[in-house]
Amino acid sequence: MDSDERAGRPGEPTGHVTDGGEGAGAGHGRGRRVTVFLGTVLHFLDDPWLPDKEGQDDPEAYRLFDPGALVVRDGLVVWAGHQSACPREFVDHGRVVDHRGHLLVPGFVDPHIHSGQVDSVASPGGQLLPWLRDYVYPSEMRFADPEYARDATSFFFDRLLECGTTTACVYTTVHPHATEAFFAEAHLRRLRMVSGKLLMDDDNGGTVPEDYLDRSVEQAEEDCRELIGRWHHTGRLRYAVSPRFALTSTLEALRMAGRLYRESQDTGRPLWVQSHLAENRDEVDAVMAKFRDTLNPRSYLDVYDQCGLVGPRSMWGHSVWIDDEDRKLLAATGAGAAFNPTSNLFLGSGLFDLDDAALAGVRVALGTDVGGGTSYSMLQTMNEAYKVVALANTYPDRVPEEKRRTLTALRAFYLATLGGARALHLDRHIGSFRHGREADFVVLDWAATPLLRRRTEAARDFHERLFALATLGDDRAVRQTYVLGEPVLRHRRACHEAS
Repeated sequence: MDSDERAGRPGEPTGHVTDGGEGAGAGHGRGRRVTVFLGTVLHFLDDPWLPDKEGQDDPEAYRLFDPGALVVRDGLVVWAGHQSACPREFVDHGRVVDHRGHLLVPGFVDPHIHSGQVDSVASPGGQLLPWLRDYVYPSEMRFADPEYARDATSFFFDRLLECGTTTACVYTTVHPHATEAFFAEAHLRRLRMVSGKLLMDDDNGGTVPEDYLDRSVEQAEEDCRELIGRWHHTGRLRYAVSPRFALTSTLEALRMAGRLYRESQDTGRPLWVQSHLAENRDEVDAVMAKFRDTLNPRSYLDVYDQCGLVGPRSMWGHSVWIDDEDRKLLAATGAGAAFNPTSNLFLGSGLFDLDDAALAGVRVALGTDVGGGTSYSMLQTMNEAYKVVALANTYPDRVPEEKRRTLTALRAFYLATLGGARALHLDRHIGSFRHGREADFVVLDWAATPLLRRRTEAARDFHERLFALATLGDDRAVRQTYVLGEPVLRHRRACHEAS
């Protein structure tokens, strides 16, 4: 594929459109062009979960328009509703793109993924700590080569967009130029992304190669400040202070990261934080032992909290082995937790307790965690999330049989869209089709495969069709991805001309 044909390069619309005629330009101008997208439109206003009603969803938490219309102007949503109610001014003075027969949802939001692990996906490394040592660190060290970093980063974005993911909170590597390459590519593609240079200065008992550590805490801070100065709030980009996890950071480095985060909070341009939390029991035990003499922490999360890292816009990957006190702290501070089912299953880490997190008020989002996770597709991630929730609820000592719950399709789509935006404190910009939100969205094909077509045709109602899509869908179901109202997948099948 030539460079100008990459999946993520915004370009001219694929397929056919119907323009509004000569009157379309009146009062609008080139920069005020209106586009009306037709199709089944679904988005969320809130979490649809009803904890006391198994298998049911709150009808006030979402909006479904079938047939529907989504109106975009200058890259922003200006109207969404039933097609029959679409104001004539938009139809008469805009172009119409016909995706009828397909589902339009806000672009997926992935709160936890690694661009530095594109070549370590599906590595048979056993559980977390040996897997990191044997596969992940060597893979990430390849980003020392700037050319490789640029190529791998472009590949990463292509995969995100072909799966319908338009925003992500991303770990790069320890190399400043790798983070530079990430932000440069994201800015070129006009994407809303959160990322930051990986911070690692502790070899964790010799398990991390010395060449893959920050040279010093002072140098790491200088690198971060330079990257923040260049990229934080450049276009749609945001910077996240990114200590990998407590085992690969000294206490000095964690406190430095906390200082960077805290000092930005009252500047009008606050930073984000991302790190890993309580993914694996061996990891938890090792963290508690490491900081026992210096911090005497109550829990793994308390290590981060004592270093000033827990607060709004902090995103904690996994959060499997946490307790009620941890959940209360996450909720009270506005922190987010990333539910990573494919990764947790692949590495045998454990089962995330979605219901307890939600009952505590934690901002939960659904994430892929590639490369521990095995797919960039949020649809495949929904499939595994359903199984994790079902299995977690079968533990007799955790949930009485009469209170066991499953994950509905609507709630899965919420977690992958508005839930992700809320967890990252970006819901004022993305995650729904409310007026003024950025028009990142994905068009999903109910008939992307013969199996999916047959199953959705046999479905009794919309909820069953959506469940089939969440269970059987993958990147093939993504007919088109739009960024700020512009299509970015040139290799997908064309849309139809509006009649």
